[in-house]
Order: sequence, then C-alpha cells, then structure tokens
Amino acid sequence: MCGIIGYIGPKPVVPVLIEGLRRLEYRGYDSAGIAVVRDGRIEIRRSAGKLSRLEDAISAEPIDGTFGLGHTRWATHGRPTEENAHPHRDCTGRLVVVHNGIIENYLELKQELQRDGHVFVTETDTEVVAHLVEREMQPGVSLEDAVRGSLKRMRGMYALVLLSADAPNTLVAARNGPPLVVGVGSGEYFVASDIPAILAHTRDVVFLADEEMVVVTPAGVVFSRFDGTPLDRTPHRVLWDPIQAEKAGYKHFMLKEIYEQPAAVRDTILGRVSPESGRVFLNEINLTEEELARVEKVTVLACGTSWHAGLVGKFLIEELAHLPVEVDYGSEFRYRNPVIDERSLAVVITQSGETADTLAALREARRKGARGVAVCNVVGSMATREAEGTIYTHAGPEIGVASTKAFTSQLVALYLLALTLAQARKTLSPKEARVHVEGLLRLPQILEWTLKASAGIEDIAKSFHQHRDFLYLGRGINYPIALEGALKLKEISYIHAEGYPAGEMKHGPIALIDENLPVVALAPRDHVFEKMLGNIQEAKARGASVIAVTTGSDEGIRELLNPSTDYLVTLPTVHRLLTPVAFTLPLQLLAYHIAVRRGADVDQPRNLAKSVTVE
Repeated sequence: MCGIIGYIGPKPVVPVLIEGLRRLEYRGYDSAGIAVVRDGRIEIRRSAGKLSRLEDAISAEPIDGTFGLGHTRWATHGRPTEENAHPHRDCTGRLVVVHNGIIENYLELKQELQRDGHVFVTETDTEVVAHLVEREMQPGVSLEDAVRGSLKRMRGMYALVLLSADAPNTLVAARNGPPLVVGVGSGEYFVASDIPAILAHTRDVVFLADEEMVVVTPAGVVFSRFDGTPLDRTPHRVLWDPIQAEKAGYKHFMLKEIYEQPAAVRDTILGRVSPESGRVFLNEINLTEEELARVEKVTVLACGTSWHAGLVGKFLIEELAHLPVEVDYGSEFRYRNPVIDERSLAVVITQSGETADTLAALREARRKGARGVAVCNVVGSMATREAEGTIYTHAGPEIGVASTKAFTSQLVALYLLALTLAQARKTLSPKEARVHVEGLLRLPQILEWTLKASAGIEDIAKSFHQHRDFLYLGRGINYPIALEGALKLKEISYIHAEGYPAGEMKHGPIALIDENLPVVALAPRDHVFEKMLGNIQEAKARGASVIAVTTGSDEGIRELLNPSTDYLVTLPTVHRLLTPVAFTLPLQLLAYHIAVRRGADVDQPRNLAKSVTVE
C-alpha cells in the first residue's frame, strides 16, 4: 500500500525522494507528496493522483533542500485529495510527518488536541501525530524525545518518519507493524518502507523491528526501543540484484510472502471497517446499497487458487447475506449457457487481474446484464478496468508463483464483501456486525500467533517429504482449504495430493487409505468437530499417518493420535468464519518445507506461470 522514503546526504534531495517513490509505485497509491528543509524552512509539494502529477507540481514551483522525506498514500481516513496527501504539518508548520498504517485512537486524540487549541486541516488520522509531537516539543525537548512521548499515547499499527525545521538534518522514524528499513550509504542515510526505494544508493540496510526507533543524522544512525533502551544494530549487506534483495533475508520469496500474510491481511482490512458501528466501507465497488439490495444471486468466477477462495466466499455470503451463490470455473463459464442476468452480481477473483479465462467469464456475465465486481491485487489491471468496481486486496507484489498472501487477502476481501451485502440486505444487526468486524481486526495478530504455532511444520515435512500421495480433508467452510492445501503441495513439490470434503471420504477415497497415504485433517473446534474426529479415527483404523490441525486446545484429538507416527498442530482460537484464513498458513508451510527437502524450485515451479494470460 503506502510508500515512505526519507533522505539525509550530499545529493540533491528532491530527485532522490522522487526516484524512491517511483520504485515504490508497485504498492499502489492515490496521492503523493514530499517535504524538504532549506534555510530553516519546510517546503512541501503534494498532489492527488499519480507521481507524475507531483512532478508537475514541483516543476511548476521548484523546491530544494538539504534533507527531506516523501510518501505515496493509499486513502484510508479521508478522500484521496491534495489536502489529505502526506506529509502532514503541525500548527506551526515547522514539523511534518509521513505515516503508513492506522492510528486506532485518533478520534479520541484529535478531540483532546482540539480542546487544547490545535487546529486540524485534514480528514486523516496521520495529522494527529504531528500535533501530538508538537505538543511534546517544549523548550529543551528534542524531536526524538517528543516522538517517544507521543508514541505512548498512540494505539494502532504504524510506520512513522518525522522531520522538524527546528532539528536540522534529523529524521526520526518509528515502527509498530508496517515495515521500515534504514539504508546506510557513504556519507548518506535513508529511511524507507521497502528496499527497492533505496537500493540504487546503498546495499547496507537495517530492518526495524516492532517498537523500535531510529534517529538519522549526518553523523550516523542511532537505534533504540520505544522505552529508550539503546540498541546495537549492524547493517545487513544486500548482495543480490534488486529483485533478489526484496527477499529481505528469506531463502525464498514464497517463505517471505507466507510470513507477510499478517501485514497483507491488515492492509486489506485497514480503513474499510468501523469497530464502533460494525459497518464496512467498500465504496470502490461502485454499487450503492440500494443496488446491492436488489441482487438476487451471486456468481463467483475464478480459476485455481482463486476458485478455492471463491468456495470460501460462497459459505460467507450465504451465511451472512442470505444470498444464493454459485462458484464457477472461469475456464468453463462461457462455454455453456449460464443462467445469469441483471439481478445477478458477478464476482471475479484474480490475483493478477489479467487471467484470460476469468476475464472472458467476466465479459460473458456483463454481456448477459450482470453487475461485475473484481477482487484483485494489481491496480489498473484489466479486470479492474472491465469490472464496475474492485475490491483491492493490498497484498503487495507476490513474486512466488504459488499464491500465498494473495489468497488469504482474497479470503478477507470476500469476508468484507459478504458483510457489505449483509449490510445492504439488513440480514445482520449492528451488534452482530460488530462481532465480525472485531474478529477481522484481531485477525492479523491471530495470524502472527498462527505462524509461531506452526514452528514445528519443518519437522513434519522431514517425516513426510518422501511420500508420493497425500489426502487432505476438511468440512464446511474449511473443505476448500483442504483443496487449497492439496493444490499447494502439488504445485511446488510435484507430489500427488487430493483434497476432499471429509464427509465424502467414505464415498470413494477411503479405498486409497493405507500406511503409505498420509492424511491431513483440518479439525477446528466448531459444530462439526466431532464429525472430523470420526473421520480421523476411520483413517487411523486403516493404517494412515495423520497430520491434524486444530484450534484452541488438543483435548479430544490428541488421544486419537499415535505420538510416533502422527502430528498435531494447535492454532489459536479464532472466529469460526475466519478459520479458513488461519488454517491456510500451516498448509502453505507444509508444502513449502516438503518442496525444499525434495530440492524443488519453490518460487518458480515447473510448467507454471504467475499470471495465466492465455486460455
């Protein structure tokens, strides 16, 4: 989503900032701005729209400085206007801030600051940060200490970079959630939201961890915790080319992207929900609540992994919005005579926005009169141009061919769509809607815990990587995740795997079960938990080794397993409708570690392409 670049050094600052922002364009944005300091004065240029419009504004009114910062913004709080574009000022105009993320208690802080006489000029949560730091910067208080004091008052996830005309050649940055990287060059220093912004200038970088700060001056960089504890951080030398550098130290893009899922999910949710009212805001779908209320059927069109997301979406929409849902393969849809008309909503799901089969299906649905909405990760792609509206997933670039963070972000986007339809059809009370919104807001943290709970997956892979066949079982909303887990294993390890609704096991697949067929069983503690226990017993009775995934506790399931041949992964408790997102992560890790042990090319598996642009 948003991009950040800050610079202190001998080079002309404006070109460095603009080039850094250009290298961050892939993140998606709808406004941009820079701030530079010269002769004790801050100069700002901002514009709505693409970076070219900011360059035009700078050409019309040139600026220069000795240090500065820049930002590309994806609107969350407030419209994508010049006024709401970053950087944001305090009352004095002598301090500015850029920000990625969200300040959750901004409204409370804003009202408090307004009572103290602070005047706000934007609709953003970010402006609160500038005024908080302004209030802290009393005589004798440094910019660093003022920022540190302000952080104590803020709740949320944020990456911040600030400068002040009263603190010459100083940048202060802080991270709690969204990434920040510090670049150390020859007599020059950088702060950015991602490596590509600074790679042309330096390959020595330090990644800030959560609740860490850095003060950047011409004399160097000083790291500390939010509480003031000094940190000794050694820059990491990036030895790869620019594409490889984006791995951020991970062995493969796929592994990096698996671990980026909490952030990708957070970015997909941010700015779209209100925990106070339980309302969801998807204005970008370009359909009014009245139009959505007239929808009588939803048809989901997708291919591959996105089709599995669509199956989960069917459960979500039917349960929350009480609408019938069909899930169709994009590759099959237009080769029959589908029943779809102007009372239908066609939802196309495509990570790249360029999938040929899915685009053809969208065109067929639109030709028959259906309204069209795309769930997509690429701004400006074909699907987003041809659909009436788009729900962007904000997963960031996904380089590994086997989809990971794009898939879980699609699940979240479909949850938001289901809640939006429920809102329009009034099938959920505000109290019920708030429960779902609160669950979504907790999901990124749940996923962080899920990744920690999945730490033993590598050992499981060690025991099973030589098997040639796997069976994945799930029930209800999680049976599509069984399909997705099997697909992921097939894609990157070249092992044959099948996913089934667990209730269908006795209708054929049970004939295959023996000691050579591992069974992956998804058993969350929901209304069909005991049914899944029965399926596990049936598999065990036929000699299968079982890899079971559950939630909350291992009570009732561990007793069924043999410690010497079976494995159990216990994930945190999560709302029943969000278990598909949580269960996806350990299955991705299982596929990844098995593929690595088999020596497969994890990021570029044979015969596959990231975007299937031909039928």
